[in-house]
Amino acid sequence: MKVIILAAGQGSRLLPLTQDTPKALLDIHGQTLIGRQIDAFAACGVREFVVVTGFRPDLMDEALARIARRNGVNVRTIHNPFYAVADNLASCWMARHEMDGDFIQVNGDNVFRTNLAKALLAAEGAPVIAAVARKRHYDADDMKVTLKGGRLLHIGKELPIAEVNAEALGFYVFRGEGPALYRATLEEMIREADGLHQWFPAAIDRLAQRAEVRVVDLTGLEWCEVDYPTDLKLAREYAARWDAEGGTRVRPRLVKP
Repeated sequence: MKVIILAAGQGSRLLPLTQDTPKALLDIHGQTLIGRQIDAFAACGVREFVVVTGFRPDLMDEALARIARRNGVNVRTIHNPFYAVADNLASCWMARHEMDGDFIQVNGDNVFRTNLAKALLAAEGAPVIAAVARKRHYDADDMKVTLKGGRLLHIGKELPIAEVNAEALGFYVFRGEGPALYRATLEEMIREADGLHQWFPAAIDRLAQRAEVRVVDLTGLEWCEVDYPTDLKLAREYAARWDAEGGTRVRPRLVKP
């Protein structure tokens, strides 16, 4: 299993903290954000990582080399020089040659621990699986999903709230024919007039109309998406407690019809 991490962005909503430091290298209780991501998967036995970089690739390359040595893993980088003028479907497209077998795609601003990585690695049952969580209320910035049983029907921020069943967390598992289906969808969408200005969940949405995309429900597992200063504060609080606790194990629940 390979892990592909999308970490090209600067994190402009966190300025001035990200003036010269990529969001992925922000300190999360004594460890970089991306370092925590790789540590979590490495603890589960994953040895191959691909990171899409953009802002300050020099700093990213140096940090990732240290992280790779510390964990005894292989970390390759793909530089996206268009990160400032294109959305992240372009980053996925640039990494398409790495989607040659089973892999997990991870948003580069998610903070989580080993139990969530274990849940993703254990998720099976469909070519494409999206990690979701359920909550009482969904806001405009949530990447919302509609479901029929355990099958994903649609994903997007603009879905009608009345139809929303869960939010997508930014973790996707591709197995079997899933990587080839995803690559084909990325190739198709990047050639469209607005291809450079689409987010990759639009590709997941389109793929869901053609193939089975199921979900793994991670409700109850702690994680944090770091977009704003308040998120960064929460991520550091989580990480401090996780480090003190030494982590916990939670069995994933694959949603079935």
